[in-house]
Amino acid sequence: MTRALTVSIDAMGGDAGPGIVVAALLRTLQRHTSVQFLLHGDEAQLNPLLARHAKLKGRVTVRHTTGRVAMEDKPSHVLRRGRDTSMWHAIESLKQCEADVAVSAGNTGALMAVSMFGLGIVDGIARPAIATIWPTLKGQTIVLDVGANVVATDEQLVDFAVMGEAFAHVIFGLERPTVGILNVGSEEQKGNDAVKGAAQILRNSSLPLAFHGFVEGDDIAKGTVDVVVTDGFTGNVALKTAEGTARLVGTYLRQSLKRSLLSRIGAMVASGALRTLRRKLDPRASNGGIFLGLNGVVVKSHGGADAVGFASALDMAIDMARTDINARITADRRAMRAERVETVAP
Repeated sequence: MTRALTVSIDAMGGDAGPGIVVAALLRTLQRHTSVQFLLHGDEAQLNPLLARHAKLKGRVTVRHTTGRVAMEDKPSHVLRRGRDTSMWHAIESLKQCEADVAVSAGNTGALMAVSMFGLGIVDGIARPAIATIWPTLKGQTIVLDVGANVVATDEQLVDFAVMGEAFAHVIFGLERPTVGILNVGSEEQKGNDAVKGAAQILRNSSLPLAFHGFVEGDDIAKGTVDVVVTDGFTGNVALKTAEGTARLVGTYLRQSLKRSLLSRIGAMVASGALRTLRRKLDPRASNGGIFLGLNGVVVKSHGGADAVGFASALDMAIDMARTDINARITADRRAMRAERVETVAP
């Protein structure tokens, strides 16, 4: 690479505006001292924010755009009329090889549509998926899809398994990750035709993964498998439920520790353990969904993320930019297609 690793950012996406993005950059630069950032957005808003921080000088370039994608905008509208938006330009910079990865906290549907239009899809993959890293009792698990595809066929679920396996390989260093399909039970006869069909294909595959079979919702947090495959509707509901539960537990804990003098004293004694628990329960630490299956790396941050959460998405983006995940996805999908052809050949 002849230039420093560069992150292209839709600085106007998300609920909180560019102030959160600039604050996140300060956090990210503490961990990634050689990365450059390309911000797309209104320079009248961005330049005064950047001028307050000398540490950002020479590390950030602003590309002025007059438009932004609103959360309520339909993807079709953005494709027709959104070419002068910060989101579109962030993806265009990635397409033109001015950056190595793109990050946005904007409208998920629009970001997926613009990314597919601008970057294209990896050969052999029917639909991209959004993957997220989920904290578990055993460490971390990859869950996909968490929002890109409301429904999925058996072949698309197999695509998700291929992409999840490749993700686990390049990020976790696993040579043969375990993969499970999310279902309403672990028995083979349960589930709809899509999950049953995908399970049958994966059982007979020679891909570099260990197919576990069906897993249930509680298996995600247990860390039963390295990769959990599901459709985007189910995955998104599960993700939002887990985040809400984490916030609920954290709120209950804070209320309990303030209830009496004795509980406050106990909280002081256990302050170290409580800080560790708070970090583990903080959904901001795992903020960021990766669009897998595109000819380029795109990371989606939660729209309501604060500086800590957006910095987590930037960390994930930088880690992903340093891998060659698409090469493995392409090779594995081609191998599976060849395998299927041999199986049906007379």
